[in-house]
Amino acid sequence: MNHTGLADIWGLSVILVMLLLLVRTFLLSAPGYINVYEQTGLSRIHWLNELVRLLTRRWVLFSIKVLFAAFFLLIIAAGLFGTPIPERNIATVATWTYWWTGIIISVFFLGSAWCAVCPWDSIATWLTRRKIWGRSADNTSLNLRVPRVFKKIWPAVFLFIFLTWLELGVGITIDPYATAVLALAVVVATTISLAVYERKAFCQYACPVGRTVGVYSQMAALAVGPVDQDICASCKTLECYHGNKDFEPCPTNLVIGKSRQSAYCTSCGACIQSCPHKNVTWKLYALGKGVLSDIKVRPDEAWFVLILLTLTVFHGLTMLQAWEDAVYLLARWINDSGQLLTSFSILLGLTIVIPAVVYGLTILILKKSLNAGVSYSRLFSSYALSLLPLAFAYHIAHNLSHLFREGKGIINILKNPFGFNTLPMTMAEKHERHMTLAVPEPLIFSLQAGIMIFGFWLALKVIVQRGQYTSTAPGEMKNWQLLPVFLFVFMVNGFNLWLLMQPMAMRM
Repeated sequence: MNHTGLADIWGLSVILVMLLLLVRTFLLSAPGYINVYEQTGLSRIHWLNELVRLLTRRWVLFSIKVLFAAFFLLIIAAGLFGTPIPERNIATVATWTYWWTGIIISVFFLGSAWCAVCPWDSIATWLTRRKIWGRSADNTSLNLRVPRVFKKIWPAVFLFIFLTWLELGVGITIDPYATAVLALAVVVATTISLAVYERKAFCQYACPVGRTVGVYSQMAALAVGPVDQDICASCKTLECYHGNKDFEPCPTNLVIGKSRQSAYCTSCGACIQSCPHKNVTWKLYALGKGVLSDIKVRPDEAWFVLILLTLTVFHGLTMLQAWEDAVYLLARWINDSGQLLTSFSILLGLTIVIPAVVYGLTILILKKSLNAGVSYSRLFSSYALSLLPLAFAYHIAHNLSHLFREGKGIINILKNPFGFNTLPMTMAEKHERHMTLAVPEPLIFSLQAGIMIFGFWLALKVIVQRGQYTSTAPGEMKNWQLLPVFLFVFMVNGFNLWLLMQPMAMRM
């Protein structure tokens, strides 16, 4: 059974707005740098300040971690010992319908807060530190330095591709047992990393979920930051970085007063609690603070954004009837049989390579049109940031459909999480769930359309900002000189919109 795609009238409306935004941006002169670091401390909003103070108390944060860890262990147990029927087992339903969608949506409102309560990290930390409260002794880990060759996020890039292959190629989304084994494998990897390397190397360099949350959090308006920058500048002890006798050091090597982006902040709250000056808190920033800043983007970070975009779109492609036809056509051509993993892998590779090649050619054309002394590598890395809003927008819009159309019945799943004595969902049940939505369908369409417009609007702003940042003469840069990148993001968002308008197969 298929989901209904975004209605044509909504799709055409989005295209019209995209054209108007593009023309408007084209006609405007470049505005120069945008100050996205103007901030409002939550301390100025009394009720919100009190809520944040409550949530960042040690016992509250610890309690939330325990709850998430307990639920995670329930998912493991259900996957290993419960029914193999995916739609009746909480392991597959909670993981692939609610969890992934939920944390991506939460990023917009809460930044990287998921990382603060991540059960993988909590369980691994308790196992390796042999302590569940306060700072542990340094001798609980070998505390080796991470080799320089791994001090990039390339491991997260390759793990992201591998997990996508497992998810869609091997089909672990419909296998509760495999879902549980994968979750356990991540805990093992996190534990080994904590036992061998200093701080939290897996979270910083290898976790594909953490890096996805991290890069997406650059578009959130909420992040940890200093109350008074001057106090941070004069601080000599740097408890936010080193920790103290009660609190661990920053897990991802950040000095909060010097940090210019939130991509590597795990929102653990250690800096808030350890700062002797009480100078660290949650801050409200301008929307899109990270992607609209003048931060330098490394090649590995640029490739992660590019891979994130392509794999997000890839998830949508695999739910089309045309995709299934393409897999069978290729399988017959190369004489592939069985699970058709070879055919799937080839098409997955092409889905990654083709957009990367087109983007690379776009940057090459841009470099020639600018005729400025800026390296190709810098342009490639810098403008990749403009693809992040497009990935984020499609990611949320696509998953909203699954959440509202497949999310019903969670109460019954919670009553019987292991799915004992259940039968597969009948066609009548699937039809009823498909037709009886959690919210009215026009509301789903309006949310999807609005998100797609937001992503494109922010992408245009990023391109303009990147143009000023990479230009050798920022004051003389005109928006029309960035035409190749404007056309590329228009094409990408247009394709994502078309994909959103197609009927798609239900997950389970």
